[in-house]
Amino acid sequence: MRLIKYGHACVGLEKDGRRLVLDPGGLTDPRVLDGADAVLVTHEHVDHFSEENLRRAAEANPALRIWTDTSVAGRLDGLGGRVTAVGHGEAFAAAGFGVQVHGTWHEVLHPDIPRVGNVGFLVDGILFHPGDALTVPETPVDTLLLPVHGPWSTTGRLIDYVREVAPRHAYAIHDGALNDTGLAMVGGLLGAAGPGTGAPYDRLAVGTGVDLPSAPAQPSA
Repeated sequence: MRLIKYGHACVGLEKDGRRLVLDPGGLTDPRVLDGADAVLVTHEHVDHFSEENLRRAAEANPALRIWTDTSVAGRLDGLGGRVTAVGHGEAFAAAGFGVQVHGTWHEVLHPDIPRVGNVGFLVDGILFHPGDALTVPETPVDTLLLPVHGPWSTTGRLIDYVREVAPRHAYAIHDGALNDTGLAMVGGLLGAAGPGTGAPYDRLAVGTGVDLPSAPAQPSA
């Protein structure tokens, strides 16, 4: 499986000629949806979800399927069975990828700001995209997509989060609002120069990718 960074919180996964796109929001070039077989959306915020772009993509590709939380699904009315609302604990197949859902809520921005729903996606038992939450799946994670910057987090919390998830590798996402100085500061603390997370940390440049290992072997019955 190949991981491709498309910008901010959006990534693509490619396997066996199929392509799955996660969180193609308003900060991402809408062309990332061209040729996509399926889309996963963690929550309703504009940097993760663009109704206009998803509707345009669905119109261009009648076979496109979308899985997301109930709030986003409600805003995509008219697409019928092509949109499926999912919640914590559910599992499904999307364009040949196995997906498990973990988490329910977005991280707290401020006590006076109502929380919105947020679902994280574990794909093929390998890669976890948490959206805007620091959800710890109840299963091992090989590759963690780490949201490195947001109004709801600090780098210190992220260090503890990576330690708790204990992935083999962490890759930066949710970094579209950081300039080069901010990226260097965050990367220094999450990388080898910081206090240590227990996992190598990397940031892919937009448009670049990396091949991920195969799914871990399942224990025999």
